[in-house]
Amino acid sequence: MNKKTLIGIVIIAIFLAVGFFAFMDNKVEYANFKKATETHKTCQVKGSWVREKESKFDAQTNQFTFYMKDENGVEMKVILDGAKPNNFEMAENVVAKGKIKDGHFHAKEVLTKCPSKYEGTGEDIKRN
Repeated sequence: MNKKTLIGIVIIAIFLAVGFFAFMDNKVEYANFKKATETHKTCQVKGSWVREKESKFDAQTNQFTFYMKDENGVEMKVILDGAKPNNFEMAENVVAKGKIKDGHFHAKEVLTKCPSKYEGTGEDIKRN
């Protein structure tokens, strides 16, 4: 094997390794708060905003905090690095993407699912 072929194989192997690790870092699975606590990995937790508890944006730290219940009813404080998501007050469901640190869920991103103005109520359908 000549020197150029060996260098080419090494470069391809490096690109494959970098691509694999980049893919694994972006692969985020859904979990509840219990599983997110156990895995210590970045997870997506689906749940609902606990409206009865305080939610606030701190301009000095650029953090939005609120409380969320996962689909199993477990409640946890969520700290989002960034501003409050659009339409947060109208959200039916919330998906927070991040990790649990120091007993709180530290989110990199929070997505909201709002009621659609295009969905029917069921009363719109008439049977003949």
